[in-house]
Amino acid sequence: MRSPYPPPPGRSAELRERFAEEARCERPGLSTLCLLVGAEADGRLDEAGMDSVEVELDRLAGELPYRPGSPRAWALALRDLLGERYGFHGVPDDFRRLESSLLHEVLRRRRGLPILLSVVWIEVARRAGAPVYGVALPGHFVVGFGEPGAGAGQVLADPFDGGRVLTGDDAELLVVGATGAPLDASMLAPAGVLDVVLRILNNVRAWAAVRPERSDVALWAVELSLLLPSHAARLRYERAQLLVQRGAFQDGARELEAYAELVAVVDEPAAEQVRGQARAARALLN
Repeated sequence: MRSPYPPPPGRSAELRERFAEEARCERPGLSTLCLLVGAEADGRLDEAGMDSVEVELDRLAGELPYRPGSPRAWALALRDLLGERYGFHGVPDDFRRLESSLLHEVLRRRRGLPILLSVVWIEVARRAGAPVYGVALPGHFVVGFGEPGAGAGQVLADPFDGGRVLTGDDAELLVVGATGAPLDASMLAPAGVLDVVLRILNNVRAWAAVRPERSDVALWAVELSLLLPSHAARLRYERAQLLVQRGAFQDGARELEAYAELVAVVDEPAAEQVRGQARAARALLN
């Protein structure tokens, strides 16, 4: 299967407007934002397809036992349903596929990156009334149940491993393996919806970064990231570079100049370097 391609410009503009509105809601919807990302990535995902994903998440939630009880009981119920009965899990090859970052494809394939599998766990569990949230461990996203924090009764599960319930040592090993540093209690805090979405978009950008022929994917991932209420200013520089790379020299130069004005407040020499890049981009127009 070939990697998906974005929708036509008109559809893309509509999706981005909806994405920006949802991101600025008082309580943004995780599945809604993930589906808008998916529709921006895959022009085949229409409104009916997005609705069918929500319906499937509702259906899966309806198959969970009624209020299993403790956080551990919830984690085990999700493992039994999603990991064992339906076979949701991840394998190393999933990191090489764009579809692994798209909720509708992860739900269809029952495979994906840790963070997207965690989104499935979270959305199914939330619909069933579970005390659930994402936990952004460095290098490996997992799901938490119960009161957050070590010693507070928190239970962690790893959807990438079929929902395996983690011990404290398991979580420690995941963090040490990713960072070389020990697990810190702050790493166990619930991840906000927008933090989850930004991390998903970062994964998409990382996928595209090693595939220069897919600079289209890198560009839309950066542009969606810029629509989030809080984002790094350097994303504007990345967008400018992508525009120049794709031959939009005038737009890229303007973005470089705008970024230079931001940088000039704290680092005038760096700003002048960026202005030089803008001049070089304009020169390519001749």
